[in-house]
Order: sequence, then structure tokens, then C-alpha cells
Amino acid sequence: MIHINLLPVREARRKANLRQYVMQLALVMLVTAAGIGFAHSRISEQISQTKLRVSQMQRDIDQFKPQLEQVDAFRKKKAGLEKKIDVIDGLDRARSGPVRVMDELAIHSPERLWLTSLQAKGSTIELKGESLDNELVAVFLTALGESPYFDQVELDSTELGSGADGLKTVTFRIHAVLVAPKPAVKG
Repeated sequence: MIHINLLPVREARRKANLRQYVMQLALVMLVTAAGIGFAHSRISEQISQTKLRVSQMQRDIDQFKPQLEQVDAFRKKKAGLEKKIDVIDGLDRARSGPVRVMDELAIHSPERLWLTSLQAKGSTIELKGESLDNELVAVFLTALGESPYFDQVELDSTELGSGADGLKTVTFRIHAVLVAPKPAVKG
């Protein structure tokens, strides 16, 4: 019988398989290193582009900084001017307010009704006066209630008294709240 020694073939095959594994391992390591290198270069490029954009934006900010400072200065100046305009408007309203109130009282006071006292404390006003009868006082109260300058018009008291020449009169006292009428809307 013939004996064939197969050991060297197995040994050669094993060496070939080992070489093949080493080559595959080297190829995988080479591909992995190439992938890492590619990713590194790409990330480095993105970082440099981002740094370039940041520096460009900083130059733009520095370029427009004087204009921004001017805008801030104009805004502050505008706010100061608006405050001054508000103060002037308030002074104008305060200046014309008493004249308007007196005008309203004169317009709404019926004949044979006289105001003898007018006292204003803050936004409240107290009116004292005389009339020939209670009906005239009621007409006066109604007229003041319809006026845009008076609100919460209330009659405090009425008393029968005697005026000059023995004429019988009604003395009255009225409380009201002064309000600034709303300006007419310009259309």
C-alpha cells in the first residue's frame, strides 16, 4: 500500500490562509486609516471655513459698529424728545383745562341759577350756588352729567333760604369728578 504524506500540504495551506488573513487585516486597517484621514480632513476643512466665516462676521460687525452707535444715539434722542413732547402736551392740557371747565359751567348753567363757590381738589370739584327753585338745580345736574368734562355728578344738599330783597332761593351743593374728554379722532 502506498502511503502519502499530506502533512506538508496542510502546512502550506495553513500558511496560505494565514497570509490571506494578514493581508485582509492589513487591507481593513488601510481602509480604516483612509476613512479616518478623510473624516479628519473634512472636519478640519469645516473648522477652517467656520473660522473664516466668524472672522468675516466680526469684520462686518466692526464695520457697522459706528452706524449701530448712531442708531442707539438716535433712539435715545428720540426717547428724550418724546418725553419732552409728553410734558408739553400735559402742560397744554393743564393750561387749557380750567378754561374749558369754566366754559362748560357757563354753557350748562340755566338762567336764574348762580354759582357762589367753586373748589377743586385734585380731580374732584365742589360747586355751591343758589337758584330760584329745585327744578333749575335738576336741569343743571342733568346738563353737567351730559358734559364730557364732568363725571359722577351728585347733588349733596339743597336748602331753602332767603336771598337779597327777601326773595326765597334754594341753596345747593354739588360734587363731581373732573375728566379730560377724549380727543376727537381725525379721519
